[in-house]
Amino acid sequence: MSREPGAVHDEAYGPKPSRPVKPVVLVEDNGPIHTSKLSRAALATRAHWLTVEWLPKYAPELNDIEPVWRDIKANHLAHQTFRDADALAQAIHKAVQDRNQERQLHSLAKRRISA
Repeated sequence: MSREPGAVHDEAYGPKPSRPVKPVVLVEDNGPIHTSKLSRAALATRAHWLTVEWLPKYAPELNDIEPVWRDIKANHLAHQTFRDADALAQAIHKAVQDRNQERQLHSLAKRRISA
């Protein structure tokens, strides 16, 4: 049985008879998946409890993922040629794993262990 997109979020954040309605604000960029007819229709059905704030059309400084992609492209994927889309996808997944590993190492270095 397939669910409507967003149904899981409706259960977690949507109104329920046993609790008061709490407005939710969703900040979206203008990526094609967010502006598609299907996405806009799904958002419209939730307008009574979900407010969507759209980022400007091109505002990478407001989207936290942009510096991450910039780093991955510059430091993990630059100066390479990939034989096909699958090879590129594998390289991206490895780059994300490597970057996450680097972040874990840095966060562990900041921790202090007390006796």
